[in-house]
Amino acid sequence: MNLKSIKILYVVAGLYDLILGFVYFFAHERLFTFFDVPSAGHPTYVEFPAILLVLFGVMFLQISSNPVRHRAMIPYGIGLKAAFSGLAFWYEFTVGVSDMWIPMAVIDLLFLTAFVLAWRSVARIAGEA
Repeated sequence: MNLKSIKILYVVAGLYDLILGFVYFFAHERLFTFFDVPSAGHPTYVEFPAILLVLFGVMFLQISSNPVRHRAMIPYGIGLKAAFSGLAFWYEFTVGVSDMWIPMAVIDLLFLTAFVLAWRSVARIAGEA
């Protein structure tokens, strides 16, 4: 990947996570009702991860500003995407999950793959590979 495509990747990832975070923070009850997802029991169980998504979105936008300088943050994004997509697919294949989670798991798996490629490319660009 070249630097321009890496910057675009992280802008898209940042906006995606910011939007998802705000939607889950402000509209999780409507989403859960629409997709027939059982309540989490207390809003904090959804709102806290939503805030974390917003923070990751901000981090991705910061990475996009200078991927070489901010390359140490890239593994955290890889971890986020691996954690969510891994859990979503694990539960889908073992006990099943709501259809709401699968499109996001697929998108995060694509981001995970792109983030690994970007991380390797940034190391090469920085002269570390």
